[in-house]
Amino acid sequence: MKVEIDSFSGYKIYPSKGRLFVRGDSKIFRFAASKNESLFLQRKNPRKIAWTVLYRRMHKKGLTEEVAKKRSRKTVKHQRGIVGADLAAIAAKRNQTTQVRTQQRLAAISKAKAEKKDKEAKKPKPTRTAPPAGALKNVSKQQAKGGRGGR
Repeated sequence: MKVEIDSFSGYKIYPSKGRLFVRGDSKIFRFAASKNESLFLQRKNPRKIAWTVLYRRMHKKGLTEEVAKKRSRKTVKHQRGIVGADLAAIAAKRNQTTQVRTQQRLAAISKAKAEKKDKEAKKPKPTRTAPPAGALKNVSKQQAKGGRGGR
């Protein structure tokens, strides 16, 4: 005895029961009742119709065995050093108060300013030299380029 499955609802169809529908592309659909066939021909989605097997599977209804919930592991937080700073240095920075941090920042800024000032003091200042005597005349761009403009 072969038991078929309804193409729409997912119900069992026992021998000599139900209907067969063959589509133009020769695909066979079996229906337990005319209700299922009618809904199929109206192109209804069985996942949206509450009494179908597909709907019940999709919405996890009527599961016979209560599946034990999977236990998820809690993530363990690890602290690692970063390139250029070991874990102890990072922990020390984290435990610092805001006052100490601001003092360190101000000290670093003043040190940087002092270094910049020293650099500027070491640099020789450019001295202005007088341009050659012939360069002071009013010369147009065309004349400077060697054009025929200024005779």
